[in-house]
Amino acid sequence: MSIEHRITMGKQALADVKIADFGWVMVLPVTIKYLADHGAQVIRIESSSRVDMCRTAAPYKDNVPGVNRTPHFATVNNNKYGITLNLRHPKGLEVVKRIVAWADVVAEGFTPGTMDRLGLGYEQLRAIKPDIIMLSTCNLGQTGPYAGHPGLGPMLTPYTGVSELTGWPDREPSVPYGAYTDLTTPPFGAVALVAALDYRRRTGKGQYIDLSQYEVGIQYLLPTILDYTVNGRVQNRAGNQCAYAAPHGAYPCRGQDRWCAIAVFSDEEWQSLCQVMGNPAWTRDPRFGTLQGRKANEGELDRLLAAWTVNFTPEELMVTLQSQGVAAGVVENCEDLYNDPQLKYRRHYQELEHPEMGKHYYEAPSFKLSKTPAELRMPGPCLGQHNEYVCSQILGMSDKEFTDLVAAGAFG
Repeated sequence: MSIEHRITMGKQALADVKIADFGWVMVLPVTIKYLADHGAQVIRIESSSRVDMCRTAAPYKDNVPGVNRTPHFATVNNNKYGITLNLRHPKGLEVVKRIVAWADVVAEGFTPGTMDRLGLGYEQLRAIKPDIIMLSTCNLGQTGPYAGHPGLGPMLTPYTGVSELTGWPDREPSVPYGAYTDLTTPPFGAVALVAALDYRRRTGKGQYIDLSQYEVGIQYLLPTILDYTVNGRVQNRAGNQCAYAAPHGAYPCRGQDRWCAIAVFSDEEWQSLCQVMGNPAWTRDPRFGTLQGRKANEGELDRLLAAWTVNFTPEELMVTLQSQGVAAGVVENCEDLYNDPQLKYRRHYQELEHPEMGKHYYEAPSFKLSKTPAELRMPGPCLGQHNEYVCSQILGMSDKEFTDLVAAGAFG
């Protein structure tokens, strides 16, 4: 099936939207993926001399390194055309400006000031396309005393306060696996872009969006911040414990490194859990009769509960406890996620044929539009895969124009 056929198979919600994606690493590529999966036509602009670090991050397909062999890049850049350009070459900038004239949205994730230095700042883009929408996202926003600080999500996460609350009270703060802000920022960026597109539809005017990953990260700590401003309390690390639930944690199960998360928020739920366990003698201990008592004796409670959960698989526990009104969930590993029947039913993972990695699974959006569902059409592009296609089929260049650009070094 040709690219042209795949891209015009159906009218999706954002099928008329055109985006120039100057993404880097995770935040912006994931943000634009939301729009691409719903039909937006996206040109992903990269450098061949300074490749996106996600292209060099293991694991690699078949453990063979290569810039086109890592799912880190591929899975967040599906449904995008891939082009390489030398942004410091006059001819490379000429191509960029033609892409801007074609686009509705220009999105970039560089350190503040980078696009201005390249001659691609918002005012310069408006000179090319007056109603252009520009999204810039970086660690701390485009303005302020620390705006120029470069960095990535793992360095930004502690700055948001998340690390101070992650881990155990008797140990050092922990950084959550991966980059916390890389996962929390994209939905905000996608919503901001859709809102800007709607505003342009109604008014004919574009706008500039300054998306601070730092400020997005703080959004999810608002209850903690409110507790401090109202009560003067500074929350600390609490492991898996919850101030208003007990038992509350991940408990060992039968098998190798298998766990089930269980959370009991009321005395009624506690009685249901006791019934599932067969009401052993220790559950009638007065210390565990109320939430206050269970919290005061949480260490002993966790030890006794773990001695029971270890006799069952996490799947058995989850199904049985949920059927009795007790919140429980398998702590799934990658294999569990891949085989999860709920995710399979909803086609969360969809297979696409990658030019170099072969068949490879991609994640569909977690929300589904009933009239215009998302469609995974193209795999993540190889480096520079669509240079000729973008220039000839999208920008309308002649064969001579394209070959002259290649000879001049516009593509790096």
